Amino acid sequence: MRAGHALGGDDACIADARNHATAFLDRARADHRLPVSARAGDLTRLVVSELVTNARKYAPGPVRVELGITAERVDVVVWDSDPTVPAARAADPARIGQHGLEIVKAVTEALFIEQEAAGKRITARIALSDAGEGRGPA
Repeated sequence: MRAGHALGGDDACIADARNHATAFLDRARADHRLPVSARAGDLTRLVVSELVTNARKYAPGPVRVELGITAERVDVVVWDSDPTVPAARAADPARIGQHGLEIVKAVTEALFIEQEAAGKRITARIALSDAGEGRGPA
């Protein structure tokens, strides 16, 4: 099951993206009987929120969110127009903000960043079951 959602990049787009993710996971549970754990749902919304926030903050123009789900995982794909590859910053407990990519890397099984002709595509992979907790990025 896959679904895409275009976002305009305004203030409401982050909440819109989270709501889209919730509806997608609800359809996966109801229509396809996929075992989406509460943890997987929470992490999917968190990852969507962090990646869309970064796209809105650092890239001009529209943002696209694509969600894909299998029996084992959820893939969150966020495309934006800035080709710059983001990098997680070194841990700094005194730093306020700018922890989004660190958070995403900590809660996902894998994180892929691909530069494209126009922009970049970031894919974060989240385990559906609670057994995937704490694995970190591949």
